[in-house]
Amino acid sequence: MTLFEIIILAIIQGLTEFLPISSSAHLILPSEVLGWNNQGMAFDVAVHVGSLLAIIIYFREDIWRLTGAWFSYGLSANQTQDSRLGWWIIIATIPAVILGFALKDFIEIYTRSALVIAITTIGFGLLLWYADYKATQTKTVHQITWKNAIFIGLAQAIAIIPGTSRSGITMTAGLMIGLDRESAARFSFLLSIPVILGAGLLATYDLIQTPDAVDWQALIFGAAFSFVSAYACIYLFLAWISKIGMLPFVIYRLILGAALLLFVFI
Repeated sequence: MTLFEIIILAIIQGLTEFLPISSSAHLILPSEVLGWNNQGMAFDVAVHVGSLLAIIIYFREDIWRLTGAWFSYGLSANQTQDSRLGWWIIIATIPAVILGFALKDFIEIYTRSALVIAITTIGFGLLLWYADYKATQTKTVHQITWKNAIFIGLAQAIAIIPGTSRSGITMTAGLMIGLDRESAARFSFLLSIPVILGAGLLATYDLIQTPDAVDWQALIFGAAFSFVSAYACIYLFLAWISKIGMLPFVIYRLILGAALLLFVFI
């Protein structure tokens, strides 16, 4: 990859990892639409490391508090708000782990195409609009129940299909259960930490098995630009989402999906 391609792909990944518009779709599209070479597994690992560092640093106080509470009260009959939230994050992660392992090869072979991305981008974009339009926004993140956690976790598992958007589908599910927009986004972001970490470790393991040479300059630049764009994205999204709602992202998804359909059929 050229330096230009490295920077663009890293910024795209950092921004779209946490916006409800699908990072996997945007990383596949340059090769599908622009004819760029596939960025390769090592680069995917690097940009995910950058995004993971961004969210860990941004939510460092929440992570420290939730982790401490979970270890202190996790197996106790008397749960605190934070220890309970820690449990809900664990429970909501399980469906994605199971389906991710079970369907990994199928997803890689049959769903990484512009047509699939167009369909899921439009379909789940409309679902996000419906959830936001009908949202009661009466709950905060600490009012999530174990049933809510399972529901959001099952929704997150669907995001293994490119174009769905992990953050988009989990925010959609959060709005459906009555969370306010900021709480839906905050839980989605916290939920992304174990998922990104697990995906990164799995990709790293696959990378170790391959004899391909590693372009360390590309990895360093990719991780750095992904970190900066992801951190900015998290900060601005949480600051604005209660005011602007999900409609701008829905409109973007519809335009992107329509453009992809034109690309596929024309």
